[in-house]
Amino acid sequence: MQNHSYKAFYIQEKEGAFIRSVEELNTENLPANEVLIRVYYSSLNYKDALSASGNKGVTRRYPHTPGIDAAGIVEESANPDFKPGDQVIATSYDLGMNTPGGFGQYIRVPAQWVLPLPAGLSLAESMMLGTAGLTAAMSVEKLQKAGVMPGKGAVVVTGASGGVGSIAVNLLSQLGYEVLAVTGKPENRDYFLSLGAGEILPREEITKELKRPLLKPLWQGAIDTVGGEILAGLLKQILPGGAVAACGNAASFELNTTVFPFILRGVSLLGIDSAEYPRDQRIKVWQKLAQEWKPTRLAQLNTEVPLTGLDEKINLMLAGKLQGKVYIKL
Repeated sequence: MQNHSYKAFYIQEKEGAFIRSVEELNTENLPANEVLIRVYYSSLNYKDALSASGNKGVTRRYPHTPGIDAAGIVEESANPDFKPGDQVIATSYDLGMNTPGGFGQYIRVPAQWVLPLPAGLSLAESMMLGTAGLTAAMSVEKLQKAGVMPGKGAVVVTGASGGVGSIAVNLLSQLGYEVLAVTGKPENRDYFLSLGAGEILPREEITKELKRPLLKPLWQGAIDTVGGEILAGLLKQILPGGAVAACGNAASFELNTTVFPFILRGVSLLGIDSAEYPRDQRIKVWQKLAQEWKPTRLAQLNTEVPLTGLDEKINLMLAGKLQGKVYIKL
């Protein structure tokens, strides 16, 4: 087994402060897992921003390399399913949380975490999607299984300027849905329209009468990335038999609502967990994203940065000022 020096976006804890820097590390210090991958691209997610800020609910021990997404080429493998030279992606599970992640030029992970790069995607495109694209596609798939289909009413997407939200708007529009984008950034109206949104709603439209136990039903479904009051307001305004896919908590992890949407309108609340999504189903969703569900606006949705550009983007993400997705070229 050969050791390699490599660069990584590294978070160190010093006197209670968390310092971010690009450091030179060595693969000899990576965990003793089955597959060593040379990382060519990664992707910035909200969980990465939390890890890079010292959030102990995401990452318990520092120093640490975040990055819950990685795409690259197998360097070494102790598992017969992968061989040197294979193009692969690794996302979710514990990658970038308590296992050194994709913000380093090498990762060593269990084979169970690794998927072959699906035909139809380049390594760069896979990280233009990343966990955000996987989560958006999982949400759409679950809504469809719950009966939320084109032509039956509008679908709302909250946090529409973020990575999951932007991809969800574009994907739903491609599939023929009427899409409403909910945002706190109405100045970005042209961006949402270019992704396929038919209408832009300010957050206040969702929460303005939140104290009422039930509100006028307006939409057949929703993808919610923010939680809290927004999710509570959505549930009260979904048409009978509709559904909401909940996949984030950027605003709050709390949900204060009534049982009325569920027992009077038959509304379904669908949980989306991309971290522990079963491997066989994960492969199928990635194949859809590489083929018939491949977003048409991937380049428009994304900004490419090097490792040295990550600090600025993390600060923008934490401040709620980041539009679209950021992927990292390592």
